[in-house]
Amino acid sequence: MSADPEPVFNQAWVGVASGPLSAPVLGRVVGMLAARADCPIDRLDDALLVADAVAAKAGSFSDDGRICAQVVARLGSVELQIGPLHEGGASGLIASAALPGVGNVLERVADELEPQEGAGGGEYLFIRLDFHAQRPPTIDRMESDVT
Repeated sequence: MSADPEPVFNQAWVGVASGPLSAPVLGRVVGMLAARADCPIDRLDDALLVADAVAAKAGSFSDDGRICAQVVARLGSVELQIGPLHEGGASGLIASAALPGVGNVLERVADELEPQEGAGGGEYLFIRLDFHAQRPPTIDRMESDVT
């Protein structure tokens, strides 16, 4: 993660059993928070692609078969932290996102993809998607626009 992250606009934690509803649920949470971060449509498609890849495979790398994610919206990015996963689960989840003829979806789309150790044990996969977002006007900028 960057040393001086943008402020958090919104965040959500979601836990869902691996199955037919995991992709729609995770996709809606990611889409809702990406919209709060002024995510452009092309990167929204990428964020939903990441959510689908995670929903399809993450359950097989967790101890209980559940997909747990923290989704954070910042100005200019959306971040997902997937886990806890069993040992080697973050690397396994990354590797499982490879599609024939396409390559690895997570590696191609994410701006940052990092396995991390959890404070309470377990492994996590951190995923960040960056995009250009218009910064809200500050007093200084508004005054310079007037003069």
